[in-house]
Amino acid sequence: MHIANILANTQRTLFSFEILPPLKGGSFEDLYKSIEPLMEFNPPYINVTYHQEEVVYKDKGNGLLEKKVVRKRPGTVGISAALQYRCKVPVVPHIICGGFNKEETENALIDLNFLGIHNVLAVRGDPERSQKVFIPEPDGHAHTLDLVKQIIAMNQGRYLDDELRNITPTNFCVGVAGYPEKHPEAPNFDSDIRYLKMKVDAGASYVVTQMFFDNKHYFAFVERCRQEGINVPIVPGLKPVAIKQHLSILPRTFGIDLPDELVREIENCSNNQQVRQVGIEWAVKQTKELIAAKVPAVHFYTMGRSDNVYQIARQCF
Repeated sequence: MHIANILANTQRTLFSFEILPPLKGGSFEDLYKSIEPLMEFNPPYINVTYHQEEVVYKDKGNGLLEKKVVRKRPGTVGISAALQYRCKVPVVPHIICGGFNKEETENALIDLNFLGIHNVLAVRGDPERSQKVFIPEPDGHAHTLDLVKQIIAMNQGRYLDDELRNITPTNFCVGVAGYPEKHPEAPNFDSDIRYLKMKVDAGASYVVTQMFFDNKHYFAFVERCRQEGINVPIVPGLKPVAIKQHLSILPRTFGIDLPDELVREIENCSNNQQVRQVGIEWAVKQTKELIAAKVPAVHFYTMGRSDNVYQIARQCF
């Protein structure tokens, strides 16, 4: 079932979450055990992130460095298929621009289509750690908009090789990301909204937001989107604060603001266990307000840990 249809037709606020594939060498069973408690809340779908290859340099001595390409979290397609089979709910793998050329993207989408996975989240992805700005692969996509267009073209039976015959169109529902506090690289909020509108006009069927910690940002974002003619479902994304270092990590990494009240509460904590409890309580307040506003779903970024999200869901869903 397409995620956009689920979101458009729900009579209540749904619970969904995102997971990271395990580190290379990790176990699917360990991953499943960590998220199994969350299945109690009947998520209508599960998102699976994708991480491009990283470049590391190994010191060989004598001033020589060896460049090595590694992928620390491979297996998004396999994990997605295994979860969809095990959990009997749609899975939404992320498809990213970074690390893929157009043909590799097409082949990944073909694999997903063969596996019966018909929902994807199209995102650009972060720059490599060694890069200050995002650099696409040769013959790859520099922007999510172009990635969306490629996926929709396949839905229309248009592949990269225009000499193919007897083509079967794919049937992907495409979600994209939205930024209630503006994408860190966007020149201004107006530009960011215009670009989101272009992705929706190109065929994206719903939006999932970046994390935020003050609901006023989400409500203002939705209002602005509606004013600009973006009428697809817009799902708020939340991440509970878990460690004191998040006070610096989250704003720097995601370009977001933390409310003064939340910052003071975290600064007054003497250990991360207390921080984790503050994060749970703050997310519970956010979630209850969003449910009261009748949002289609609340989406949680678990970042590989589910115990705090479980406690939030138990109080709200």
